[in-house]
Amino acid sequence: MEEFYLPTLLSFANGNTFTGSHGLLRYRIEPKIVALNKKEVNMAESTIFAELWHGILCYELSEMEDSATFPMSEAGREELRNWLAEHA
Repeated sequence: MEEFYLPTLLSFANGNTFTGSHGLLRYRIEPKIVALNKKEVNMAESTIFAELWHGILCYELSEMEDSATFPMSEAGREELRNWLAEHA
């Protein structure tokens, strides 16, 4: 099975939500940003929240099967990738 595509940390640090799919697995990833000031993100306190479901329906019409929160770091991004792979 192919590896899951995930945006870079910079994309999450900029507050971008990401939705993706892998077969029938669907997921939505949303950063929870803690700002140091108007231009800087406190990466140590910020997190990445993910939800997933299986099926053909969109996020709004689906029942979430699982959710998890990960640190806003490269290690947290890799944990997220592994978590998604466990549910594929």
